[in-house]
Amino acid sequence: MPNWGGGAKCGACEKTVYHAEEIQCNGRSFHKTCFLCMACRKALDSTTVAAHESEIYCKTCYGRKYGPKGIGFGQGAGCLSTDTGDHLGLNLQQGSPKPARPSTPTNPSKFAKKMVDVDKCPRCGKSVYAAEKIMGGGKPWHKTCFRCAICGKSLESTNVTDKDGELYCKVCYAKNFGPKGIGFGGLTQVEKKE
Repeated sequence: MPNWGGGAKCGACEKTVYHAEEIQCNGRSFHKTCFLCMACRKALDSTTVAAHESEIYCKTCYGRKYGPKGIGFGQGAGCLSTDTGDHLGLNLQQGSPKPARPSTPTNPSKFAKKMVDVDKCPRCGKSVYAAEKIMGGGKPWHKTCFRCAICGKSLESTNVTDKDGELYCKVCYAKNFGPKGIGFGGLTQVEKKE
């Protein structure tokens, strides 16, 4: 069919895109209303778009689908969620598969069904729900419990270290478990014998 209107074709809907409604990305034109993440359908703009070949994504979905995987490669708040990546065609579940649940619940109440798969915080032993979960050392923690075991400093992904199931800030970890001696932060001067 000839292109009578003179505009480019939209990369999402293949209809003509006129100049007043055009957004360009990766050499392709889109309608403003078609400029959406291919995975979560969130509206995009020049600061939130990430292109991969002919596909466009928000930065969060792009990171989940094409970014590095594994511990230490968190993508901001996205790494704290319980997202399995199913909507991206990914299988992010690692480790052994969970055993199948019984077909008939032992306690049929709605509240009991919600409580089945709740993780426990290693520090306080209470349930950790998705809204308050931070992963550290391969375990779920409450945001308020995600602190250094020695100095109590609040931790984040850039300054956390773990040893034997406990969390430490990098300073306390170095003082207590790092190498000792001159030049390693332990001794600063050699004392003279009198």
